[in-house]
Amino acid sequence: MSLTGRLGRLVRPGWARSDVARRVAAGLLVIAATVLWIRDGAADTGEPVVVASRDLSPGRVLTADDLRTADHDAAAVPDGTVGAIDAALGHTLSSPVRAGEILTDVRLLGPRLAQAAVGSADARVVPVRLSDAGLAGLIREGDRVDVLTTGSSSSTTDSAPPAATMLASGAAVVLVAPEPDGPGRADRVVMLALPTPEAGAVAAASLTHAITVTLH
Repeated sequence: MSLTGRLGRLVRPGWARSDVARRVAAGLLVIAATVLWIRDGAADTGEPVVVASRDLSPGRVLTADDLRTADHDAAAVPDGTVGAIDAALGHTLSSPVRAGEILTDVRLLGPRLAQAAVGSADARVVPVRLSDAGLAGLIREGDRVDVLTTGSSSSTTDSAPPAATMLASGAAVVLVAPEPDGPGRADRVVMLALPTPEAGAVAAASLTHAITVTLH
């Protein structure tokens, strides 16, 4: 055999081995890329949560048209997230919600909102109508107010102004009912979060006495 032939037999197996190695490496890279793509796609699916389908105003009673579900990264989902549309239907919003915003329990009137506002599990939400209807237009959700009674609203015989009695201090305003659109004047309801004893006193007094608040 010639010298050229012997050299060819020695060199060709090295080329072949290099070509096979390159093919194997390329195949492994393709497999790794596929695994990463599948993993990232599964991670992107996330956790289903309820979000607002449009901008919503406080005081709105939620319907199916107001909500939709969306998938979010589980690590970015806040505590208290509403996980099903049925769990929010019929509840009243306590604050504005933007379209696409995740709905949480503290956006809805209920015990969790009262607890968050007061800082205690022993808390209740009380609706009151203020003796000065104009005050409802000045206070906002999140304000802190003191609740006072000024005596019986039906008493007109005494010309002296009634003495104010403090019913509760530091009540949290969780909702101010929107102004009615129709004709005629209607008192706007203000929802206050209070510890249970003060909530009971305010609720009882509001049945027979004029109620007012002072802002902090």
